[in-house]
Amino acid sequence: MSVEFLTRADLLAQGYTRRSIQAALRAGVIVRARRDRYLGGGTPDTIVRAVRVGGRLTCLSLLAMRGVFVFENHRLHVHVNPTDGRLRDPADARARIAAGRGVPAPVVHWSSLSEPGGSSCVVGIVDAAAHAVRCQSPRAAVATLDSLLHLGVLSAPELRDVFSRLPARFQVLESLVDGRAESGPETFVRLMARMLGCDIRLQVFFDGVGRVDLLLDGWLVVECDSREFHSDWAQQEVDHDRDLALAALGYGTLRLTAARIMHRPDEVFAALRGLLGQRRVA
Repeated sequence: MSVEFLTRADLLAQGYTRRSIQAALRAGVIVRARRDRYLGGGTPDTIVRAVRVGGRLTCLSLLAMRGVFVFENHRLHVHVNPTDGRLRDPADARARIAAGRGVPAPVVHWSSLSEPGGSSCVVGIVDAAAHAVRCQSPRAAVATLDSLLHLGVLSAPELRDVFSRLPARFQVLESLVDGRAESGPETFVRLMARMLGCDIRLQVFFDGVGRVDLLLDGWLVVECDSREFHSDWAQQEVDHDRDLALAALGYGTLRLTAARIMHRPDEVFAALRGLLGQRRVA
């Protein structure tokens, strides 16, 4: 993804005049994010706000805009070059974007980038991923990295680059990343099962059933359902048919909602421990 700002000199070089620049601004063809920083009229508001701060969009804000899983984010994440003398005080950056807007102050990332930013309004994917790991809990960070790999936004070599930019305390997370996970909640359940010492298989295919999200200890199928794909009755009927077919093959099924997995994890962990522990004792 590449979104670049234009300066007034850039616009003049493209054939604009002072009068046509003003006309384009009034028509919404271009927007002035801040002094001498112009963007196309269709530029997402989060990018415009990041440029207004004096930086580039990064971290959870950029990844969420690209469809990558992030656990939750209610603030704008902006990268600012640490050598940029215009923004010496983080409070200055926060004030410039929050004043009069009634929105939470942004998270400002002051760091060097792995690749030059130039006139880009967003950071590169490696830098955005490294920022996202720092800004989330370990479990949520792994889910975000899983999503990046699964969507093809981040490659395996780039994943190694991400961890090369992180302090030693984060290195343990690299071995937990698995791009086969198709959703953040699926990653959360996988990590819970790992804590319980389960044998874990992902995206297992059963004849007459299709693929399931996880198979634990060789017998418990766990399906992670989202409202988007499992809310209507017709789909629930399909889900029940799949569960019956799996039961006929000797497999148990635990069907969990994404909301419960992410916001009531203790209940999910207790259910996994109860089911798996009972079979192990028997």
